[in-house]
Amino acid sequence: MTSSSDGPPGGDAPPGSNARPGSDAPPGATTPPARSPRSARILGGGTEPDPRFTLANERTFLAWIRTALALLAGGVALEAFTADTFAEPVRSGLAVVLLLLSLMLAVAAGIRWLAVERAMRRQAPLPLSLLVPVLAGGAALVAAAFLAVALGGA
Repeated sequence: MTSSSDGPPGGDAPPGSNARPGSDAPPGATTPPARSPRSARILGGGTEPDPRFTLANERTFLAWIRTALALLAGGVALEAFTADTFAEPVRSGLAVVLLLLSLMLAVAAGIRWLAVERAMRRQAPLPLSLLVPVLAGGAALVAAAFLAVALGGA
């Protein structure tokens, strides 16, 4: 009698297993359930990547969202608590820049997450990020405005 490990390839799957008969999956392996049609349409097909890569992509997305929330909080705090530090147009302008950066960053993070997820599923090179130069430019603009106010007030 042969054991399940030296049986013919593509034999019957063991009871309780979701492995498809005729597949190269090891005995006892389970296949993931099929994605919903909506998920398949959004993700654009391809093969399921290693879950570690998908989770890393989600962690990166969440880091960008945390940054967007920090910019949002900074814009609100700037407008609410710096009336005696900055002139009204400067304060409002800086707050608007921070809020717009927050909005752009949150939207771009979602677009970036989806683009990376699709690239991983197609085993294609990862797309370049436009988030970094946009965020760096916005931060430089806000820093220059703060510096101008600080040097102008001294």
